[in-house]
Amino acid sequence: MKTDQNLPRISTGITIRVLSTALFLLAMPLMVQAEQSKKFGDYTVHYSAFTTDNLTSSVARAYNIPRSKNRALLNISVLKKTTDGPSKPSRARIKGTTTNLSQQLRELSLREISEKGAIYYIAETPVDNAETLKYNLEITPEGETITYKFSFQEQFYTE
Repeated sequence: MKTDQNLPRISTGITIRVLSTALFLLAMPLMVQAEQSKKFGDYTVHYSAFTTDNLTSSVARAYNIPRSKNRALLNISVLKKTTDGPSKPSRARIKGTTTNLSQQLRELSLREISEKGAIYYIAETPVDNAETLKYNLEITPEGETITYKFSFQEQFYTE
C-alpha cells in the first residue's frame, strides 16, 4: 500500500492561496453574468430577468407579484452619471416586448417602483421550461429626447 510520504509537502498558506484563486476563477463567469448593464452616454441601464419564485415571499407580497417558476420578472434601473460623485437613479419611459424562439410576441407592461432613493421598472411574463426570451427594450430617460434601444436574451429553467 502506497502512502503520501514521498509526495512534496505544500505549506498551508500556499494551499489556501491556490484554492482561493481557483474558486475565484470558477466564480468569475457567474459574477460577470450577474452584472448585466448597458452604457449610453451619461446613463447606465442595469437589467436582469429571472423567475419570480426567486423572490422572497415578503417582497412578492409587497409588490403584488405571484411567486412561480413559470413567471419571469424583468427588472430595470436607469442611473445617470453625476459630476460630483456616484450615479443617481433616473426616471425613464420604457417600452418593451419579448419574443420566444417561435417568434411569438408579447408586449411588456412595465411599472415603476420608487423606494428608498432607488427607482426600478418591472414587468412579468409567463415562461415555460427551457424557453428562451429575447427582450427588446426602448428607454427614454426623463428630460431626454433620445431613446436608447437594446436587446438581450435569457433562457429560463422551470423544472
